Amino acid sequence: MRISDRMPDPARDDVAIVLAGEWVAEDKRAAAQAVVAAWRAKPWPDGLLSLSLFVDVDGDRVLHYSQWTTENPTLDLPGLAAYRLYRGDRHAEGRTPGAIVSVRVDTDGPEIARTWIDAVFDALAADRGLPSGGIGGFFHLSTDGSQVFNYAEWETAEAHRKALAANDGGVSRGPLWDKVRTMPGVHPRSVTRFHLYATLTR
Repeated sequence: MRISDRMPDPARDDVAIVLAGEWVAEDKRAAAQAVVAAWRAKPWPDGLLSLSLFVDVDGDRVLHYSQWTTENPTLDLPGLAAYRLYRGDRHAEGRTPGAIVSVRVDTDGPEIARTWIDAVFDALAADRGLPSGGIGGFFHLSTDGSQVFNYAEWETAEAHRKALAANDGGVSRGPLWDKVRTMPGVHPRSVTRFHLYATLTR
């Protein structure tokens, strides 16, 4: 097993399933280190491409993000959900993300989830005033269709913080963004900024 400070690539085309989840830890770095130590002591699972751990920039959460080639990965960790990438885009190619923003919403079903994600991309495509610092967004849909997880790449956590402060809690403004914010059947859960702790690969 290799341990690095290399960000995972959410756009890689050999991923069938992503397992992702967040949990609260009294000591987030110690919790992440404990996960790394546990993985050192076990065989690498078939189908696992990479496993990345992130620590909360502002609070006490740890984010797990693992990529699998198999449709039915098994990992005995509470709080993880299985996702497939629905849509993703890097609108700032060549920039290196220094932070990840995890955006999670619950939805009333897969149809409204896809409609909401498509509305986000419509807003992004029409927006000529996007804040600096945003690199890309990769929208994952849970296999049961009830959750959306956006793995958003930013140059820094501070750039994301400034964007929200300038736009009343959103990354930008306008009628298309209003549609995103007020769409029925979409229930925001959390927006959390993370720094990478470690990426594990075979």
